[in-house]
Amino acid sequence: MIEMPPLQFAQSNGIRMGYYEAGPVTDTPPIVLCHGWPELAFSWRYQIKALSEAGIRVIAPDQRGYGATDRPEPVEAYDMEHLTGDLVGLLDHLGIDKAIFVGHDWGGFVVWQMPLRHPTRVAGVVGVNTPHWDRAPIDPIALFRQRFGEHMYIVQFQDPARGPDKIFGSRVEETFDAFMRKPAARPPGAPEEQPIAGIGASPRINLAFPQMIANYDARHDPRTPILSAEEKKVFVDTFTKTGFTGGINWYRNFTRNWERSKGLDHHIHVPSLMIMAENDAVLPPSAADGMEKLIADLEKYLVKDSGHWTQQEKPEEVSAKLIEWRTRRFG
Repeated sequence: MIEMPPLQFAQSNGIRMGYYEAGPVTDTPPIVLCHGWPELAFSWRYQIKALSEAGIRVIAPDQRGYGATDRPEPVEAYDMEHLTGDLVGLLDHLGIDKAIFVGHDWGGFVVWQMPLRHPTRVAGVVGVNTPHWDRAPIDPIALFRQRFGEHMYIVQFQDPARGPDKIFGSRVEETFDAFMRKPAARPPGAPEEQPIAGIGASPRINLAFPQMIANYDARHDPRTPILSAEEKKVFVDTFTKTGFTGGINWYRNFTRNWERSKGLDHHIHVPSLMIMAENDAVLPPSAADGMEKLIADLEKYLVKDSGHWTQQEKPEEVSAKLIEWRTRRFG
């Protein structure tokens, strides 16, 4: 198992944030790696090693609500203003003017917001699986409910009384056994789903994640795990300690973020890279269609034969693309 650099801490935006740093401190602009749900800075272990060995300064935080970082109580403490503000505070702590922000899954939503909300602190943006969309025409939760129904996990997450936090928290090992696997093979010739209004997921997949975890038995799962036993233990031990509520609270701000983004210009004016995963059923490559309308300086790259956990499923390819693009565009 690849070891992480030493854990460090920063006072950032009113919280204590745990982060990992590697590579020469003189390298600029550095790369900040932002994880998704349910993940940690540890999800970037391969990229931290590869990028730092290539002479690139790299920083990977446990984001608000996760791992070694504080977990405030109020749901509103996890809105986009707070999540982007945390990253600005981390730059301030490290004395960094601008950075390239790389985000996977939920981290992708955050990094695409950085040049909209904090343009003077952003040199470039990379989305891994998560594209940049324009503001949805209506409340995203209403869209999720309309397309996927009440059992779709994001809809369920809106109501803590339904108990999704407790389901995951009581079956932590099963959660990572179930999620951290390569996807089942798609039937030959199956058409790719066409996303609507910023929702990329296929209606063919089971999105009732809490119920799936409640009934999950790894003995009957034919899919290939992507984590070694030692790697899985890092996730299981951490989430056993922290629970899942901090990360789930990010989802509970979908409506708030949508309401508060009214009037925000969604055009991006920094060099941007979109890394897509061929077999991601939740964020398929087609979800990135039309990004060119919002980002003038955009490059796209497809990672073949990868599901959702791209930087862990295809670590060498993702790292190589990040190094190549960063070197070509920024020196």
